[in-house]
Amino acid sequence: MKAIGYLQAQPIDHPESLLDITQPDPQPQGRDLLVEIKAVAVNPVDVKVRRSMSAEGDAHKVIGWDAAGVVKAVGDQVSLFKPGDEVYYAGSIARPGTNSELHLVDERIVGRKPSNLGFAEAAALPLTAITAWEMLFDRLQISQKGASSENGEPVRLLVVGAAGGVGSIMLQLARKLTDAVIIGTASRQETRDWALAMGAHHVIDHRLPLHEELQRIGIDGVTHVASLTHTEKHYDSIVQALEPQGRLAMIDDPSTPIDIMPLKRKSLSLHWEMMFTRSLYETADMIEQHRLLNRVAELVEEGAVRTTLKQNLGKINAENLKRAHSLIESDAAIGKIVLEGF
Repeated sequence: MKAIGYLQAQPIDHPESLLDITQPDPQPQGRDLLVEIKAVAVNPVDVKVRRSMSAEGDAHKVIGWDAAGVVKAVGDQVSLFKPGDEVYYAGSIARPGTNSELHLVDERIVGRKPSNLGFAEAAALPLTAITAWEMLFDRLQISQKGASSENGEPVRLLVVGAAGGVGSIMLQLARKLTDAVIIGTASRQETRDWALAMGAHHVIDHRLPLHEELQRIGIDGVTHVASLTHTEKHYDSIVQALEPQGRLAMIDDPSTPIDIMPLKRKSLSLHWEMMFTRSLYETADMIEQHRLLNRVAELVEEGAVRTTLKQNLGKINAENLKRAHSLIESDAAIGKIVLEGF
């Protein structure tokens, strides 16, 4: 099968940062699905792994954690899918990635592809939808019905980095499934417009102190914060903006250590979200990601949520993947970047 991989962690402009390669076809066992990949999306985690983790030995490392495709074969313990089913999923960071013609994935982290989306549109959703869903409802514990904070105040949710991949789907889920007042952050007119279109009630400029920007629009404080990028730059302002007993959740890897002591005075809680945790540890509730993706598919089919695909860069090959990685590294990407077909 065709695949894209590498041997040594390299800058994206290095000739061997990503290479077109050929590998043996994998064979499904146990609860594995063998999926024929039709489209993939590129995420910041792809960039982080490519820049920092080399292959082990002389076998190329294949990355990629978003895909949509068709089930070709199943392992002997599979009960949720059959050959011919159209699926979408985000894979496991502990297994070879989706940048290949054929891919093995545990059925418990796979959802049925929304019937009204093409493969490229569907591939844009899984990783960010899982991350956003778990962050909103499992980590921040925002209620899906009559959302209110523990002290009875209306939920006021601040989403830092609202126009990116996770932010784009989080805004939609929060707008459709909760009663929260949603404030997104963005710095350019294009990203401001995108955040508003995705569901933000207000958009503030994250180049300025966030607590001051909130006050500018008449909001004295927020009950929940989802910090999706550059948390270390905004941390002090986030702590100031959070109401007592508020919740902060983050997904990024701060470049400087986070001092948790300022959280104590307000009894603030800090949560870290990593959507790979369930598959990495094969937790008892691993199948929740299957159910979650099926629920998102229903929301898409109902018209309540739309794909966050922003750019389709063409065929799945090393040249186009390099372009996608470069766009992610520029911090200028809006929504999701997708590649389709081999």
